[in-house]
Amino acid sequence: QVQLVESGGGLAQAGGSLRLSCAASGRIFSINVMGWYRQAPGKQREVVATITSGGNTNYADSVKGRFTISRDNAKNTVYLQMNSLKPEDAAVYYCNARLGILNAFYWGQGTQVTVSS
Repeated sequence: QVQLVESGGGLAQAGGSLRLSCAASGRIFSINVMGWYRQAPGKQREVVATITSGGNTNYADSVKGRFTISRDNAKNTVYLQMNSLKPEDAAVYYCNARLGILNAFYWGQGTQVTVSS
């Protein structure tokens, strides 16, 4: 079994910063891609950023230049540094990991990010 545990959500003012962390544990042999998704009330879950085991990153257009994803492969941990936060960034943020040759998806429990204007 694989578990993803997120931390770092909370309340920030518009223009402020937050840093999310997500640690994977359990029966892990290889993590291909780790990423962050978010879901705001009444909206579909959307990808925010992803990072491969080799360090290649992709970002949603809405967060480019403001958010930075990174990972520590030795710790099976992914981070999301969120700067210049906007009220529209408020959502539940979910950590995602794709493992093994089948690229099996695993999700964290979600962490709430609230941005006050």
